[in-house]
Amino acid sequence: MFIEIDFNSEEALYVQLRNQIIIGIATSKIQEGETLPSVRQLADNIGINMHTVNKAYSVLKQEGFITLDRRNGAIIALSSDKIKALSEMKKELTVLLAKGCCKNITRCEVHELIDEIFNEYI
Repeated sequence: MFIEIDFNSEEALYVQLRNQIIIGIATSKIQEGETLPSVRQLADNIGINMHTVNKAYSVLKQEGFITLDRRNGAIIALSSDKIKALSEMKKELTVLLAKGCCKNITRCEVHELIDEIFNEYI
């Protein structure tokens, strides 16, 4: 698994890690049932604190992307709660679309962007 962290980004390291794992799942680079590296191993590989990796894994667990097992570590196990996922997506998109409106981004431009991004996951 290839994870790239931008240490100059204003985005928290654990959020970057979480996002890259989710994108890896969506693009099939990481498959359901696969085991993620241990907290210590991943922290060493990308040069961040173990607590940062632990926090990313905890968030992924809360969001239904992984399960945590003391013996087997973090395993990709997707929750199938579509209604909850749609609700969370609506909440996040509401703010993103409001930002876009403030910057005069049109509905057509948003739809083109969504189609472009979504095609990466098919």
